[in-house]
Amino acid sequence: MPSFDASSYDPPAPVAIVSLRGSGEDDLVRDIPLLIDTGADITLLPRWAVARLGIAPQPNITYEIFDFEGGRSMAQAADLDMIFLNKAFRGRYLLTDELHGILGRDVLNSLRVLFDGPAQQWSEMTTSA
Repeated sequence: MPSFDASSYDPPAPVAIVSLRGSGEDDLVRDIPLLIDTGADITLLPRWAVARLGIAPQPNITYEIFDFEGGRSMAQAADLDMIFLNKAFRGRYLLTDELHGILGRDVLNSLRVLFDGPAQQWSEMTTSA
């Protein structure tokens, strides 16, 4: 079970480690930290990780995003694959200038994840057939 991150977050928070690749490509950028945020509508990827792939943001396309306090900002987007829990999620992801990204409900809603706050761990729940 992955542990919560206590060095970057106070209180400790669940963090996913993902890989990124261009759609249809083989090159991967690994070990990208994303805060698991069940309150976030969308996933935000760190710009530095997308740049390492050589993928440029979509030209002339920006999205308006709102934070939980109602602040507004604009974000660029890139089309790519995110690999998380051995599953590839192909999509258009918004970019952030932060070191860590955010894993939002656009991805989380297709998974079963169990958070064990007292143990500061999380895991994917699997169903047995």
